[in-house]
Formats: sequence, C-alpha cells, structure tokens
Amino acid sequence: MNLNGAQKHFESVEGTAKSVIQIVLPGGLAAQESWNPKPEAPLEYRGPYGVVKTSIPGIVFSETLAKTAKIANKLTIIRSAVGKIPDHGIAQYHMMRGYQQTPAIKHPTIGTIVNHEYKPRTDLPSYITIGSSSGETGYLSSQYGPFTTGSDPASGAFKVQDLTLPGGLNLKDFEARMRMRSAVNKQFRSLEANMTSLESMDAYYEQAQTMITSDAVREAFDLSKESEKVKKAYGKGQFFAQTGSQAGMRMLLARRLVEAGSRFVTLRYGEWDNHSQLKRAYDEQMPAFDHAFSTLINDLDERGMLDNTLVWVVSEFGRTPKFNQVSGRDHWSRVFSLAMAGGGLKRGFVYGDSDATSSDVDRDPVPLEDLHATIYKLIGINSDKELMAAGNRPMEIIDGGKPIDALLA
Repeated sequence: MNLNGAQKHFESVEGTAKSVIQIVLPGGLAAQESWNPKPEAPLEYRGPYGVVKTSIPGIVFSETLAKTAKIANKLTIIRSAVGKIPDHGIAQYHMMRGYQQTPAIKHPTIGTIVNHEYKPRTDLPSYITIGSSSGETGYLSSQYGPFTTGSDPASGAFKVQDLTLPGGLNLKDFEARMRMRSAVNKQFRSLEANMTSLESMDAYYEQAQTMITSDAVREAFDLSKESEKVKKAYGKGQFFAQTGSQAGMRMLLARRLVEAGSRFVTLRYGEWDNHSQLKRAYDEQMPAFDHAFSTLINDLDERGMLDNTLVWVVSEFGRTPKFNQVSGRDHWSRVFSLAMAGGGLKRGFVYGDSDATSSDVDRDPVPLEDLHATIYKLIGINSDKELMAAGNRPMEIIDGGKPIDALLA
C-alpha cells in the first residue's frame, strides 16, 4: 500500500496476452507426479510413476502426462514456484491474488483486475467463470466480478443461467420493463441514492439485457455448435466416470469463449488434495486432464490463437517430498511447479528447478508476486499501478512483484 498520498497511475494497453484461460487444479497438484518428476531420487521420494520424454530435449514429465509431453515444446514450465503457508485457504488466496491474506483488506483476483482495466470487446462478458465463484472482487466493485455459467458444460443438461427470458415474457415486454427501470433509477439518482450500489446494479442489468438479446453470446456458450469429432478429441465419453467430459468440455467451452471475445475465463477440474492413495486418484483424474489439456493447446495453436491466449494451469501449492505412510503426499509450499503456455511466453521453455528430492528451490525461485507481475505484463497491465480501496487507500495491484523477463518471448 502506498503511504505517500499520490496514486500511481499507468494506462493499461493490451499486451501479447489478449485473453487468459485459467485452469485451476484445486487441492495441491504434486510436481513429482506431473511437471517435475525426480526419477533419480529414492523410491519414497520419486513416487509410483515413471517418466516420459518430452518434445523439449533433455526434459521429462511424469508418465501421467504422456500426451502433454508431446506438445511440451509449446509450453512454459516453472519448476521453482515459491509459496508461503501450506494451508488451502491461505494458499489459494495468495495464488489467485498475488497478495497474502490479511484481515484488514480483501484483494481482487486477476480476472477482476482485467475486468476493471479493460472494457468488453463484444457482447460477451470479459470475465467468465465456468461453474460458480465467490469472493472474487475484493476491494473493487462487485460489477467487476465474473459472469458465472452456474452449470457444468459436462452435464447433459448444461444451460447457462440468465441467457433466456423468464417464462411468459417476450422481448418487447422485457425491453419495456428495462425502460421503466431506467426511469426509476434516474429518480433515485435525483434523490442522492447510494451511487456505488446503483452503478453496480446498472452494470448487472445492462449486461443481462445485452446477453439476453445477443445471438452471438448464446452461440458462444452453445457446445452443440461443435462437432462430435471435436468433443471426442477433448475427451468426451472417455476415461473414468465423468472425468473425461468434465476436463474436456470445460476446456472446450473456455476455448469457445475466448475465441468469441472474452478476456479471462477460469475453470476448475478435479480434486488434488491426495493425502492418501495418491496413485489411485491420479489414475482416475490425470488421463482426462492430459488428454484435454494437450488438445486445448494444439487447438489454440492450430487456430492461430495460442500466441495471444495465455493458458495458466494453477494449483495452490505442491506436495511433500516424501510419500507418507498411507501412500499419499501432504501439503508443501516451499517449492512446486506450474504449467503455462502462449500469450507471449517462450515456447518449450523450463524455468528454475527444485532440488533432488523436491524439498526446496535449487535455482531461480519464483515468488508468487513475481509470477503475477509477469502475467499482468503479458496482459498489458503495469502491476505497480494503484487502484483505490475503501477509505481512499491507493493499493498497488501487486506489492513488490517484478516481471520475470526470462519467461517472455
């Protein structure tokens, strides 16, 4: 927080990452069983899986990522991310916001900042969460929060909330009601109503009106526009239970939404808090992720979208170096790995590393503040810019973080 009084301002101008797809793997993905295996470590450290060569010379992934390994030359892997506290809530907050949690103030997520800094490109909301979300906007107005689908595209009954008129109401009647509402709001303003609250409500209603009346918006959310061949390529109908459809259909919808003009789309997949029976959980969940993620990256690249779409696979922390007595790994924040792609990052690039047992950073540590500053630079936002929090307190978007230029193409 700036205590000098003057608010720092920098104009946000679109960077190389015109859009972002954020893939959240909640619970804490193990680097050893994904992006940074340790095949030379003792068995109790290296875990139950072997490794697979990638398309980056000299680099291996866990065998759980056999398909992703083939397109590793399109990825940027960070093997030296550094967190603070291995608690789910605290770590998730830090990872999604670039600030450590404090009782004094709530900070906005990256998607909220993007929504604040840039106007929508099309009728589609700039910031979309596939599923549901809460607590995103922090000290910024709720109008900058995400539009949530409220439903899962992997569901056979997938239907996006708020895209259709209530039963019995036609478009003409709807538009008449909107005009009436505008007149009432004008009267409230003349009576000095709570302007912040009213402006947020205006933003919601305007967005709803635009979306309900836009064929392009409805089409962007409509997965029936994709062929069964494409859906199968993303994993529909494959793997255990619904995992293939969940990973694949959520990523496919994310691609459709950024292609249609959304700036920031976030989705979640799986549950990775595997204190016990880690192999069983990875055997069930990883094949669908591996299949869908590799397809997404190739799909974006083939459509000419990868260079201007940043894809970020994120988990709140990693897992302990050593397997525990119930065949799992516990929480570990001292070092872990992340996968990214596109949006102006180097392709086929691995940055940093952990030591021989994944216990600590071996080289090039990446604090989360620096990671966020890098992401903001790709998006075109100077993270040193200050936004106004409650009580007229200027708050830097990221406090002290510095972009890692070595990651940039």
